[in-house]
Amino acid sequence: MEVPSQGYTEEECYRRLRDAIIDGTLMPSQRLVEMDLARWLGASRATIRTVLARLEQEGLVERERYRGARVRHVSHEEAVEILEVRMALECLIARYAALRATDEDVRRLEDIISWMRRQYEGNDLLSYSDGNARLHRTIAEISRHNTARRLLDTLNSQSVRYQYRTILAPNRSAASMQEHERIVDAIRRRDPDSAEQAMRVHLSQVCDTLRSMRQGF
Repeated sequence: MEVPSQGYTEEECYRRLRDAIIDGTLMPSQRLVEMDLARWLGASRATIRTVLARLEQEGLVERERYRGARVRHVSHEEAVEILEVRMALECLIARYAALRATDEDVRRLEDIISWMRRQYEGNDLLSYSDGNARLHRTIAEISRHNTARRLLDTLNSQSVRYQYRTILAPNRSAASMQEHERIVDAIRRRDPDSAEQAMRVHLSQVCDTLRSMRQGF
């Protein structure tokens, strides 16, 4: 870890640690030593303790008495449960996106879906997966449903490492591309029922794929 030339604020420490957990820089079950984190971020141990408490509330960190903190490991079974809850939230979000999307919002979605198709046709599935995440985030923004967005952000951060795996499952990418196009088309048509149903079908398929991928995690 690179040591900064000057210390970070509590909020900056929180963001950097959260990002490091989500992007895999800090691995599941890895110990989080306050002194090492304080040195890395140029912050006090009191600040680090506060940040770890925030991350514990989000489900990203677990702390044990006398053993300190570590990155929380999300089991395969829990990842499936998280996705099931995500489905309920994202169906609601898709409905509101269809009701509230402006013409500019639709253009944003069309640009992303076009980019995703180019990645799919180029067989760049990791980039496609990044586009997938960007599309879902944009739909959430368009929904302007702040409570659902906040809950969804926490759920996504806990299971991000599983999200990249499902797209690599055999024959999954072609179906995924079509499912996302149907979601965007329903939002383009301002059809909330179709948008909600298209999202439900998509995430049901993702959930089925994840259930079948117990090995390798």
